[in-house]
Amino acid sequence: MKNLIFLTAVIATLSTSVSGALAPSPRPAPKAYVIGEIIVKDPKAYEDYKAAIASTAARLGGRYLVRGGKVETIEGDSPRGRVVIIEFDSFEKAMAFEHAPETLAASAIRHRAAQSRLFVVEGAPQ
Repeated sequence: MKNLIFLTAVIATLSTSVSGALAPSPRPAPKAYVIGEIIVKDPKAYEDYKAAIASTAARLGGRYLVRGGKVETIEGDSPRGRVVIIEFDSFEKAMAFEHAPETLAASAIRHRAAQSRLFVVEGAPQ
């Protein structure tokens, strides 16, 4: 009888461990990217914009991946200005950044300093 109780306990433990190991883990949400193409018209004012927006992006979880680096066009039209890409953990977080009061205030500086084209893109599922 003791052996039967012990065997039942072992089987119960193993089945719990196996079912937990086989259960699918939840997939993380795809990352999202704020992508900008920016033609700077007033470099001094644009520096003010960069200083204002960088702290907001960091506070809301954004991470700069590209900030005006070298570009070589492979096909199609070249970007007309600097390219900026900011990564966020989700589409919702990227949109929260875009709609944050601090971003909207900084955007007023950008509008005076540059011509820009911005969009948010959801990344591939992870």
